[in-house]
Amino acid sequence: MEEPMTERRVIGSDATLFQKLFTCSPDAILVASADGGILEANARAEEIFGYSRDELLQLSVEDLVPEKYRATHPHHRQGYVAEPRVRPMGGEINLFALRKGGREFPVDIMLSPIKLDGHSVTLAVVRDITKRRQIEEALRKSEERFRMLVDGARDYAIFMLDPEGNVATWNSGAERIKGYRGDEILGRHFSTFYPQEDIERGKPDFELRTARTTGRCEDEGWRLRKDGSRFWANVIITAMHDKSGQLAGFCKVTRDFTSRKTAEESLLLELSTAILSRLDIQQTFAAIAACFQHLAPHDLATIALIDRASDKLHLHVLPAGNQERQPGDITLPIENTPDGLVFSSRQPLFLPHLDSSAFSPEGLRHYHAAGVRSACWLPLNSRGNVIGTISLGSLQDSAFATENTESLLQIASTVAATLDNTSVLQQIAELSDRLKEEKRYLEEELRTEYSFEEIVGQSDGLKRILKQVETVAPTDATTLILGETGTGKELIARAIHDLSSRRDHTFVKLNCSAIPLGLLESELFGHEKGAFTGAITQRIGRLELAHQGTLFLDEIGDLPLELQPKLLRALQEKEIERLGGRRTIPVDVRLIAATNRDLTKMIKEGEFRSDLYYRLRVFPIQIPSLRQRSSDIPLLVNYFVTKHARRMNKPIDTIPAETMTALQRWTWPGNIRELENFIERAVILTRGHILQAPLGELEFVQQEDFAEANSDLRTAEREHIIRVLRETHGMIGGPGGAAEKLGIKRTTLNSKLKKLGVTRRDLTSP
Repeated sequence: MEEPMTERRVIGSDATLFQKLFTCSPDAILVASADGGILEANARAEEIFGYSRDELLQLSVEDLVPEKYRATHPHHRQGYVAEPRVRPMGGEINLFALRKGGREFPVDIMLSPIKLDGHSVTLAVVRDITKRRQIEEALRKSEERFRMLVDGARDYAIFMLDPEGNVATWNSGAERIKGYRGDEILGRHFSTFYPQEDIERGKPDFELRTARTTGRCEDEGWRLRKDGSRFWANVIITAMHDKSGQLAGFCKVTRDFTSRKTAEESLLLELSTAILSRLDIQQTFAAIAACFQHLAPHDLATIALIDRASDKLHLHVLPAGNQERQPGDITLPIENTPDGLVFSSRQPLFLPHLDSSAFSPEGLRHYHAAGVRSACWLPLNSRGNVIGTISLGSLQDSAFATENTESLLQIASTVAATLDNTSVLQQIAELSDRLKEEKRYLEEELRTEYSFEEIVGQSDGLKRILKQVETVAPTDATTLILGETGTGKELIARAIHDLSSRRDHTFVKLNCSAIPLGLLESELFGHEKGAFTGAITQRIGRLELAHQGTLFLDEIGDLPLELQPKLLRALQEKEIERLGGRRTIPVDVRLIAATNRDLTKMIKEGEFRSDLYYRLRVFPIQIPSLRQRSSDIPLLVNYFVTKHARRMNKPIDTIPAETMTALQRWTWPGNIRELENFIERAVILTRGHILQAPLGELEFVQQEDFAEANSDLRTAEREHIIRVLRETHGMIGGPGGAAEKLGIKRTTLNSKLKKLGVTRRDLTSP
């Protein structure tokens, strides 16, 4: 009659939050497990890779890697899992991904290890940089043509190589960038400029072969100066042929892009940190200012963003140098201000002497107030949409060189793309803050619900229990809570913890009967990676989690006999070893145990160790059953009615006297848990302000009439159970099952079915 249990994977609140973040992200986001399986993907990932979300969840990350890299990728992934770390975008490695259909495309990837529902996973943010590569390619071609025309330019190392790769000519730009004089370098092989690791893998020869075969070779990478220092170089090697078509040599053009490289890496790292950590726009502004400080040292930095409603620019002064952020909201008109001119023209502006500029004093008032003498302005252009400007100011004249314009504009474009999503980021931040506030509220509600003051009742038996709680709580004594099921043993355990000196540390609970035997030891003591089949990661056990706090072991009578000596040793020695581990881990834990079983009888039958029993029974607390404290039933009924009526938004304010009398006369074999379930069911059934309790469900008779009414009671109970089973289509356990509707445990209902002789035929007969 019981339906088989079906295991379902439940996505926790962390994954729900990540799903909302995924929706707003302009980049593809994948969440991957340690074995490379894709656990989650956002809409942008579907767009970039061409797969639906369901298809992505059936793939591994290796399926998205081009064939030529696929064989080595698992090794790199395993290395990252072994030593997880944040890997920002913008690294020097050229990365490619594979779209559905087999087409490769270039990407930037940021990796970050995170915890999701207690598991270690990897967050991968993937950015399609195809358009950026195309733009960079076009820019490099333009630079190549320009550099070939400007021999001797100081910003370029332009020199010739003979067919074997030896330096044949040298210019002043090469001397400045690389540090060699002409007489020191002429005749030497150009591999002199390459790091040893590039020489060992044959990079110089490869570049010459590529230029010889295809006509040119372009590369960015680290190169060496004469003094051994490294710089990030943009290099173009072009094959030169004579009139007969024979190779005459090579023209090599090198530019130092170290400042741009440093600024880009700094910006991407700091912006990624700001966005992924707190989504704080002020933190993002600080990251932007720090990035520009690397590229162009300054004393004042501002960002002016357009307000489309008023058609004015709102100025934000960023932290820079020793300047503190200026308070107040600065509004600038577009007309007759440098910010407005740059916004309208979309062109950068350099003013070497602010005093001699033709702009109105009002438009430069905040610059003059900060003592700025020279400044530059850059348009914030995001995909053709100018959203504002960024300016850098210096206390010195002529502080900004126009030759840095290209690098400054490139960084400004990255800033614009970030700020263009400011409204989205603010929405995510507001959502994050709201969820944090709700979490704090729920934690306070839980603490209130389980606090000592919320234990309901005034009977002598309960007062005796509370006095014992007050006595034992300040100590670290092990406490054994005894009582029938449903009497509130966990509530008493929480009260002891909340009144103890450990209240600010963790209260960890473990139900010994709810964990399969094979996993209980791992739950208690933890395990190391590889300790047994399936142990793919390290796991911290409950004893270790409860360090300096309280560990509550419910149903301690169900603890397997073979685990009892290990628990006893942990309590006595105050140290544990994880499964598969060799390191001894000290643990400072206050243990509270609870059971509804007769441990003394179990000791006699050899099912429980006497030494562990006496170690647990330092301070026993026997909780009375509800039938032993029937005077508390009216208080409990009123408390549960108020609690559930408020939750269901029902205006119940009256409990009929006959209902209260009936509830007090029932023996409540399930104790307080059964009473609360019955009251919750009554609140659901109630229409109006008077509680309508289904008293017919109670096996209620007066003691003096018990003997003659026993037969009728058995018949009524049998018919009621059959009626409920028919309503649930024979389902006993689980949500909406007969056991839940009757307010009893599934095992109790099974026993009653056998006792009353209820069969499947009874459910189908009228």
